[in-house]
Amino acid sequence: MPKIHEISIGRLYHYYPTTVAVITVKAKEKSTAMAAAWHSALSYDPPLYGVLVSPKRFSHNLILEAKEFAVNFLPFEKAEIIAQVGRNSTKEADKFQEFSIELEKPLAISAPILKDAYAAYECHLVDHRDYGDHTLFVGEIVMVHRLEEAFSPEGVPDLSRVRPAMYLGANLYVAPSREEPVRLVGTVHKEY
Repeated sequence: MPKIHEISIGRLYHYYPTTVAVITVKAKEKSTAMAAAWHSALSYDPPLYGVLVSPKRFSHNLILEAKEFAVNFLPFEKAEIIAQVGRNSTKEADKFQEFSIELEKPLAISAPILKDAYAAYECHLVDHRDYGDHTLFVGEIVMVHRLEEAFSPEGVPDLSRVRPAMYLGANLYVAPSREEPVRLVGTVHKEY
């Protein structure tokens, strides 16, 4: 099958599917949540996590003000929450109340933790830089919340117990299959 060659990147959906996260933040009395498909672990030591946020999003300025944020991972069964906080951007409405999102108290920062999250990171902001039309916020993970039964003894998601919400682009979501994972062994680097 021949490939198409284009100069335009289009909607940039070629690298999906990927897990989508809900970023929460609280600054003074204002708090919000947003969906983020562009996020990644950046370092083990110190434990750094990055999220990309458009300056057009209400969350952007709240993260700058709060100097902290939380990253929440929801199962596919709660993908509607992700879609709701992702498609509704407002400075006035309380998304948590409007969409009946249950919260848990954070332990190290002010940003709320979503009760339905099977894992969440509380992060202190350590850096931020603009790249194109987004800002990369880098947070040091200072607290991890995880639903123990959702993970294997090796610490990876147990797909027989949790189905992470995966984003395909264009407001489409999917769950990973429940097939047994296949362990592939390549060259092992001694530093890991």
